[in-house]
Amino acid sequence: MSVAPYGSWKSPISSDLIVSSSIRLGSAAIDNGNIYWNEGRPTEGGRNLLMRYDNAGNSAENYRELTPAGLNVRSQVHEYGGGEYLVQDGRIYFTNFSDRCIYRQIGDNAPQPLTAVNDYRYADFAWSRDYGKLICVREDHTGGGEPVNTIVAVNTSNGEDIQVLVNGADFYASPRLNPDGNKLAWICWHHPNMPWDGTELWVGDLVESEIGVLAIANPRLIAGGVNESIFQPAWSPSGELYFVSDRTGWWNLYRTDLTNLDAIQPLCPMEAEFGLPQWVFGMSTYGFTGDGKILCTYTQQGISHLAILDPSNLEVGLQEITTPFTSISGIHCKGDQAVFHGGSATAPTAIVLLDVTTKAWQKIRVASDLQLDPEYISAAQPLEFPTENGKTAYGLFYAPKNKDFQAEATEKPPLLVKSHGGPTASTSGSLSLGIQYWTSRGFAVLDVNYGGSTGYGREYRDRLKGNWGIVDVDDCANGAKFLADQGLVDENRLAISGGSAGGYTTLCALTFRDDFKAGASHYGICDLEALATDTHKFESRYLDSLIGKYPEHKEIYIQRSPIHFTDKLSCAIAFFQGLEDKVVPPNQAEMMVDALRQKGLPVAYVPFEGEQHGFRKSENIKRALDGEFYFYAQIFGFTTADAIEPIAIENHTNT
Repeated sequence: MSVAPYGSWKSPISSDLIVSSSIRLGSAAIDNGNIYWNEGRPTEGGRNLLMRYDNAGNSAENYRELTPAGLNVRSQVHEYGGGEYLVQDGRIYFTNFSDRCIYRQIGDNAPQPLTAVNDYRYADFAWSRDYGKLICVREDHTGGGEPVNTIVAVNTSNGEDIQVLVNGADFYASPRLNPDGNKLAWICWHHPNMPWDGTELWVGDLVESEIGVLAIANPRLIAGGVNESIFQPAWSPSGELYFVSDRTGWWNLYRTDLTNLDAIQPLCPMEAEFGLPQWVFGMSTYGFTGDGKILCTYTQQGISHLAILDPSNLEVGLQEITTPFTSISGIHCKGDQAVFHGGSATAPTAIVLLDVTTKAWQKIRVASDLQLDPEYISAAQPLEFPTENGKTAYGLFYAPKNKDFQAEATEKPPLLVKSHGGPTASTSGSLSLGIQYWTSRGFAVLDVNYGGSTGYGREYRDRLKGNWGIVDVDDCANGAKFLADQGLVDENRLAISGGSAGGYTTLCALTFRDDFKAGASHYGICDLEALATDTHKFESRYLDSLIGKYPEHKEIYIQRSPIHFTDKLSCAIAFFQGLEDKVVPPNQAEMMVDALRQKGLPVAYVPFEGEQHGFRKSENIKRALDGEFYFYAQIFGFTTADAIEPIAIENHTNT
């Protein structure tokens, strides 16, 4: 092994390889024995297209691209989308990003628009065979004010025939028909709640008038409320309604037969999470197999498990299925087949096909075809560390690893603390080439599941209520200090980075504390007032719980906005920002850059034309990754092994 300073190790995990060999794997489905999934390709400008695997062997001929050039299978409902397609008996219905229309595609024929071009957006489809209609969530932007969300029925014979079935709530999700097609279940919630705060589960009868107008009769509230989060309602093959609720403090599975709402039954009560924060539509953690059993995934201490549960014999409990996957999501079942997303610490996420009977599985599509020597891979090490008020916080620690290099025994590695977005979300231990990019060059990485993260129960999730910008920052800083105290990282070379809400945590840590020497904000928030007054409907009241009502608590918004306290800044920051971002408008980054510029601190600003919230184009993903690494090399004073296109760093003499 060669001896070289941390940060200057030569790595085979280049940004070019990451973007050229990586794709985004969206939701998967099974129809007529074939596997479908949505695939995002950075090399095609971030376009999403539907893929099909004909399940008759494992050869290249069985893979088919279904979406022609010019179409982008992506929903914009709630801005974050999801639930963008449905496959039913060989017919595909999907929403196209540019014109927001629903398209219909029969077999391998060219897709045809079903609905007209207008300011309606659609997501989360269900199929009514009896009436030949799509039932879905519609978001109406025609009024000029806050968009109106409803559940509608779209006539698949005449796309102009659209009937509103359910309205009145601020948000809707998960319209699901029972096997007989005569009952509809759905979730709704109201401002200021987010779906992980409190939602309602409703059921109504689907009826048709003499003139062919569909309607919902006898709607009734099944479960949920302002302090109970309901996730993924689903009907069993026998017509019982199942759902996930956090009424005990943990997202667990329940069922009801609708005849006695007081007899809602927990299926396997445990301190584990069977639910997820519903940032996008179509999320799924369980499904029904052909024999009526439940295939499910749950999370404990950040690790996913796969199991079978027999609703007819609950005393047996969960029957664990052994797999190499530590991150599992997106379960969909049909008969004795199931598909899900599976990843592990040493293997990238894949679309996995499981034979529920034999428990045999195969990877259908992998998010990256980059073949790496395991000696370059740093596996996630779960970390618990003390934080404020005698509490415990969590994270995943990655030590530097590269089989070709080591540092001098007296040197300790720089640490990059990563703060995930959301903030109601979590990080996982599945292989991230973006993290391995850093560790293979000699950085240590701490990926923090700070208070407010999901996967640890509602009490842990609620730690952030009223305390955003405090609890998350404390946990990131205390994680870094814990590693420094353990002698695992260099206390003088601590950096922090995050995107979106993680960018806010990053900017707060760099503004209000002096633990970090540098940082990078990727489309991060610096002005909470601007976010409260200039963001989209889905998150427009998010800050009510995280900060307080606005403008009643305006002073708190000011106190926790880094833009107002640039006098406290004393370190270098890089900003990477999409110029078409509607979630975090670019003016927020630009205000912060101007303040740093005027103060004479090292600052870099890298804007990206055509990018929205998060980077989808390969050239921009590469530029942001390499740019951040170059920035730290200049600030921490090490030499990169490879030539990297510089980014302009103002107020810094080395550039």
